Amino acid sequence: MDPSHRKRGLEFLLELTGCFRVTSTFLHVSAPCRNSFWAGEPLLLSTGTLRMSIQTIRNVFSVDTGYRLSDDQMVNHFPNHYELTRKDLMIKNIKRYRKELEKENSPLAEKDENGKYIYLDFVPVTFMLPADYNLFVEEFRKNPSSTWIMKPCGKAQGKGIFLINKLSQIKKWSRDSRTSTFVAASSGKEAYVISLYIDNPLLIGGKKFDLRLYVLVTTYRPLKCYMYKLGFCRFCTVKYTPSTSELDNMFVHLTNVAIQKHGDDYNHVHGGKWTVSNLRLYLESTRGKEVTNRLFDQIHWIVVHSLKAVAPVMNNDKHCFECYGYDIIIDDKLKPWLIEVNASPSLTSSTANDRILKYNLINDTLNIVMPNGDVPDCRWNRSPPREALGNYEVLYDEEQAQSKSAERDLRSRSGQSLGSKGTKGSAGARPATATWK
Repeated sequence: MDPSHRKRGLEFLLELTGCFRVTSTFLHVSAPCRNSFWAGEPLLLSTGTLRMSIQTIRNVFSVDTGYRLSDDQMVNHFPNHYELTRKDLMIKNIKRYRKELEKENSPLAEKDENGKYIYLDFVPVTFMLPADYNLFVEEFRKNPSSTWIMKPCGKAQGKGIFLINKLSQIKKWSRDSRTSTFVAASSGKEAYVISLYIDNPLLIGGKKFDLRLYVLVTTYRPLKCYMYKLGFCRFCTVKYTPSTSELDNMFVHLTNVAIQKHGDDYNHVHGGKWTVSNLRLYLESTRGKEVTNRLFDQIHWIVVHSLKAVAPVMNNDKHCFECYGYDIIIDDKLKPWLIEVNASPSLTSSTANDRILKYNLINDTLNIVMPNGDVPDCRWNRSPPREALGNYEVLYDEEQAQSKSAERDLRSRSGQSLGSKGTKGSAGARPATATWK
């Protein structure tokens, strides 16, 4: 990236908080504002493109501040990204998405004989507390031996998370059950989500792990997203056991590096991480290639439909792009589950390989959202050539999908053969991989 480009487009930050100053080609941040950025330092990405904190994004898009971004200024969050990245709102939007598909009689909303979604059952059963306390109690009593996991809606890095297997452990939420999650939050009482704990995770070496996958969204309407091929697994440092005596041991249950790095068995060389490509090789050798391909297709399916669930409510500002950190857990039946989506996945590195991966992630992201490494232009259609994608691959292009769908409809009306992909026999089943590629 040409250093001479790095200053332009940042002047609006000077007024934003009063703690920014631009000299030559660098942006300097005074001490009171350093916490707004990862690792306490600003991350200046390119001309007019700055890795902003969530609070700064709120200020930029607030109607009260009166700031307006120019065409050569781009930021790395959508204004209301929290519709996907806040735990309670993600669940609410996915539930709404399912209901809307049901009303449309979409085959995607088909249920089995037990009332479970066949194609859209990719998040654990979840309730908001304190608002849904009574509904949770009703569900809990159906299987009193089950384990549930409590998470504060607005925190990350494993903070405030704990497991429960008795109603008495969350009795204080029962008194607030008439209050909505948002009222509870505004009144100083923290809102939580409580989800059925995946107590049968796939284990490797006896240890639990999850996947951290990076997904870049350049526009929500039409939806266009990319999957980064260099994701990784995060392993716990202590072997997994479902024993109730270990419910309080977070080194057994939580894969967050922020938690695991404090464990006695944490390995500072590899950081408890394994590449997705290594996981794929392991699964192909132990479970078979076909099963493994199906698993990763299901993961792609989850990502696309979680994005579709929030697309109607997302403020699709032309100055925005976003790289999300998806956390996926795989159970012992090789079923993937969406746990949460992070708006600010960590770009700090804990190992040498980590540093290389995240450097490439930033570089490849910029090559997609900026034309030819030039000055940002939000009017650009953000359709880079294939060679510019780096380690990204197009996961779903709604505009292209609609174009192909219209073409198939035209051929159908004109009586032309559609081939196997266009047969009506697949209408009641999950669409093929062409849905997201």
